[in-house]
Amino acid sequence: MINAYEDPGTPDCRGGGRYLWWLVRQQAGRSAMGSLISCVWMVLLAATPYLLSRAIDEGLEPGDYQALAGWTAALFGVGAFNAWLSIMRHRTMTRVRMDANFRTVKVVMAHAVRLGAALRRRVGAGEVVTIGVGDVNTISSSLTVLGPGVGAVAAYLVVAGLLMSVSLPIAAVVLLGMPLMAVVVGPLLRRLQGTETEYRERQGVLTARIADLAGGLRVLNGLGGKGLVADAFHRDSQRLRRQGYRVGAVTSWMQALGVGLPTLFLAVVTWLAARLAAQGAITAGELVSVYGYVTVLVRPVSYLVDWGYELSRGVVAARRVIRFLTLEPLPDNGTTDAPAEPSALHDPESGVRIPPGRLVALAAERPAEATAVVDRLGRYAPTAVTWGGTPLDEIPLAQVRARILVADHEADLFAGRLRDLLGGHGDVDDTVAARALRAAVAEDIVQGLTDGLDSAIDAQGRNLSGGQRQRVRLARALVADPEVLLAVEPTSALDAHTEARVAQRLRAAREGRTTVVTTTSPLVLDHADTVLHLVDGKVVAGGTHRRLLATEPGYRTLVARDAGEAEDDIDGRDDIATEEVVR
Repeated sequence: MINAYEDPGTPDCRGGGRYLWWLVRQQAGRSAMGSLISCVWMVLLAATPYLLSRAIDEGLEPGDYQALAGWTAALFGVGAFNAWLSIMRHRTMTRVRMDANFRTVKVVMAHAVRLGAALRRRVGAGEVVTIGVGDVNTISSSLTVLGPGVGAVAAYLVVAGLLMSVSLPIAAVVLLGMPLMAVVVGPLLRRLQGTETEYRERQGVLTARIADLAGGLRVLNGLGGKGLVADAFHRDSQRLRRQGYRVGAVTSWMQALGVGLPTLFLAVVTWLAARLAAQGAITAGELVSVYGYVTVLVRPVSYLVDWGYELSRGVVAARRVIRFLTLEPLPDNGTTDAPAEPSALHDPESGVRIPPGRLVALAAERPAEATAVVDRLGRYAPTAVTWGGTPLDEIPLAQVRARILVADHEADLFAGRLRDLLGGHGDVDDTVAARALRAAVAEDIVQGLTDGLDSAIDAQGRNLSGGQRQRVRLARALVADPEVLLAVEPTSALDAHTEARVAQRLRAAREGRTTVVTTTSPLVLDHADTVLHLVDGKVVAGGTHRRLLATEPGYRTLVARDAGEAEDDIDGRDDIATEEVVR
């Protein structure tokens, strides 16, 4: 099977069928061996009726017990050898399946890494989960019918040839039966692809919704919206269930035809052979052989129907994988070096200008508008931003990432030690970690863990509270100490007391460095050098928090209920912040 560390190869993304064929070609030797073993196995199944007919005609009927014993021994030997071949066939096709599984997982994971931070912006989490949980298994399972499918064709041709030596009418019926069954099953295969594709699409949407619910259930409950979302989810799940019934209806017909058509085929050929035997056109042994041939033929015919069913589902799953693999990250064609000195960032689309070495806050009526500005400033979206007068997309992406960091309040937290979580690419010094944790007001997190910085943190920080996770994310960004830090809602999950301390300490920790935060919290806004008020994604006002409160009614409405309450709130929170500085 595929080595976990070797290159899986470049997949053929020109179509679902071509992707499956690429998986076959990547293990051509094993696939050919599985097909060869399956051919021999199924042909020897067809040899059993032939040996039986010889034992009857040459041994049992004339009373030649020596011939009977010889044909019986041959029958036993073929049966034993075929049993061994069946084991080898199953092992080989299992390896084919596992190789296809691991290879698809590797190409999907490699492409997810290639997309990097753009992954969430290009495809939903539900789509990725559906690919990993369902489509990969469907693709790999579809390849297990490769060997039996080829063997079924070989056995079908061999049986037809053997029947020609018995009766041309019977052979003609057998040869015409397979195309007739293909005509019957073909429309169902096309319908299955359509219903299966729609089912997979809806499944991906619903899976994404489950992930969103799991992450935001506490917030929904606090807002009183849990029931509304639950009702919407119930409706969507019912639609998915009905679509699943449609897929099941087509699947049940496919499986019924896989059993029923061969049985009907067996009945027709047996009736024809019995009439020929009654007329004396064939011997008793030949009658037995015809019955045996057709009985054996039931299995290849069933395999061929199953082959069409599995390949149809595999093509649908492969198309979804291809759609993911054809996603492209933002182009990196930059050839101009970044500014040598700290320089201003300017986003002409919104009018946002970030001077170097300042703390700037973006306050938007809709948080998504401020996040979109940050995405452009950090080059995570198509951008016309300039950095020191140089277009940001003309600067190599590696230089941008090395000096500009976007700290998302929902950024992933990987499982591992807290020390590793803070350090990112390398080990973090205890002094640096302690300084960052203090600036993020996260010292209590370390103190509450048994092993301090060496304590284990679950994936996505599940053993931490929402506020603790947010402070750890902020501390991780502060450990990186980028030249430009773009923080998205860094205090949205914190209580007012903790938020005031974070705002005070963040300003001190980033003194002289360029920092941008998106927020509508007066506690944070009051510590910013400049606040930019965004409406419909455009800057409509700029200045200090206090000046905007006094001169901009729209801004005052956004951050406080009324001006008086806002002033009182600021004065009171300043007292809290002053107390924290003294502490």
